[in-house]
Amino acid sequence: MGFFDFFQKEKKETLDKGLAKTKEGMFTKITRAVAGKSTVDDAVLDDLEEILITSDVGVETTLRIIERIERRVARDKYLSTGELKNILREEIVALLAENHTGDETDFVVPQNVTTPYVIMVVGVNGVGKTTTIGKLAYQYKKNGLKVYLGAADTFRAAAVEQIVIWGERVGVPVVKQKMGADPASVAFDTLSAAKAAGADVAIIDTAGRLHNKIGLMNELTKIKKVMDKVVPGAPQEVLLVLDGSTGQNAFEQARQFTAATEVNALAITKLDGTAKGGVVIGISDQFKTPVKYIGLGEGMEDLQPFRRREFVESLFSEN
Repeated sequence: MGFFDFFQKEKKETLDKGLAKTKEGMFTKITRAVAGKSTVDDAVLDDLEEILITSDVGVETTLRIIERIERRVARDKYLSTGELKNILREEIVALLAENHTGDETDFVVPQNVTTPYVIMVVGVNGVGKTTTIGKLAYQYKKNGLKVYLGAADTFRAAAVEQIVIWGERVGVPVVKQKMGADPASVAFDTLSAAKAAGADVAIIDTAGRLHNKIGLMNELTKIKKVMDKVVPGAPQEVLLVLDGSTGQNAFEQARQFTAATEVNALAITKLDGTAKGGVVIGISDQFKTPVKYIGLGEGMEDLQPFRRREFVESLFSEN
């Protein structure tokens, strides 16, 4: 086995392990629903609908998946329960493809963009935002890219301290100011320093507050305007971090943040500790925003680019 094959095998094992709880719940329930039945009838579809909803796929997305399967049943006339898992797998992959979820490349700067490539990270406190930033920095640096971090969540001393710790751990510079400083000023300093140093990537943390949506919107808009003055077009990526283990609460956070700013990428964390992994499918479908990364554990390597086919194959594999 070559190094690349070994690396891919290791990533697959991490994915399988990270989705084990979701897979166990969903796969076991589907197996039970079709036991003793030869064809996919209304009763089977009703059971499947309940399974998907209780796996936090979401009502709207579940109904969309069921409609797709009903069309297949109507078209093929006779559909055995043995084919159901394959068809479910195909339809979920197709749904994710429509939302451009899971076609990302590994931790590289997109071609034809002004550098530094600026990622503004948003999300409520406690979802794993700072940890995701640290892991992103690690992965980009591992790929030979020069990375700067900006501690623009100046409302929590712990947030700045965490970013500094991650910067030291990964070996990348962190730009910070005093507690309570203007976040836009921190973003300005970060991008200025990154640009002067010829950095490839700049990742900016932001405050995770949702109690005042108008205040949040104004703050994020101000940060973006300041960034654009230093690096035209920045931020090229507004990454919303969501905690997958919160299930339907993650949907509400996605709803509020997409209303507050132009989110164009999602990272869904803590999937290894939950049976609610179906939330990845539902959030991607409902908000039409690509899931770019998934968090599958505490290790540096446990933040993976989301690949729809690998994700769904892992979810429905027999072993």
